[in-house]
Amino acid sequence: MIIAQETIDAFWRDGVVIIRNLFSPDEVALIAAGIERNLAEPGPMFKIASNDDDPGKFVEDFCNWQRIPEFETIAFESKAADVAAALMNSSQVRLFHDHMLVKEPGTKQVTPWHQDQPYYNVDGFNNCSMWAPVDPVALESTLEFSRGSHNKGWLMPRTFMDNQAKWFPEGTLEELPDIEADRNAHNVIGWAMEPGDAVFFHMLTLHHAYGVPGKNRRRAFSLRFLGDDMVHAPREWVTSPNFDGLNLEIPAGAPMEHNLFPVLRNSH
Repeated sequence: MIIAQETIDAFWRDGVVIIRNLFSPDEVALIAAGIERNLAEPGPMFKIASNDDDPGKFVEDFCNWQRIPEFETIAFESKAADVAAALMNSSQVRLFHDHMLVKEPGTKQVTPWHQDQPYYNVDGFNNCSMWAPVDPVALESTLEFSRGSHNKGWLMPRTFMDNQAKWFPEGTLEELPDIEADRNAHNVIGWAMEPGDAVFFHMLTLHHAYGVPGKNRRRAFSLRFLGDDMVHAPREWVTSPNFDGLNLEIPAGAPMEHNLFPVLRNSH
């Protein structure tokens, strides 16, 4: 799949791009089947990310590609890793993890503004995440991004439900700006999306999503990709997702060479 240079430039300038019709109808159906399998057979990292009194429900699960064949097929055989290689300008693309996210109809729970990378156990700048819905997503329920925010450094990660600093100690990282107070000042961008579309964004790009009003589900699937300079960064706290014991297998500062993180593309 040929990615235009202007799209690559936009990724590095804005920290996010949209790729329309990345997945075929058959691939969309495959992802949807994987999500339904995941919901029926939750993994050990499955969690409900909404309150009990929410009229809908927001659920997530991580790191299931080894047990859900639909996810494995999309990771290894779709064009997603090719797009990631082009956007990152990386000779190697390694899978970091998969992530399922489902907001049922009427879900009020917002996904607050955040960066992804501070929650992770990796360092480096050569990375991207893909987020692809299998249901139509209106502007009011889509992921939104603060353009260029990936170039502004690491910001304090907090728990989504109760705003606790569980990853970096209080005061060690700058706090997130109040983007909702002045959305124009933070160059907020987002797209209505159809099944088959995908957004690719840097792991430091600030993003969020509102709830899902009405009668429509918002089922989405994410893949996180590691490029050439990404290395292991063991933390003294529980990362999200957590890879328990990985510090005993991969030294700090070493490439993520492990069967949990397979190489998807290699141009060496």
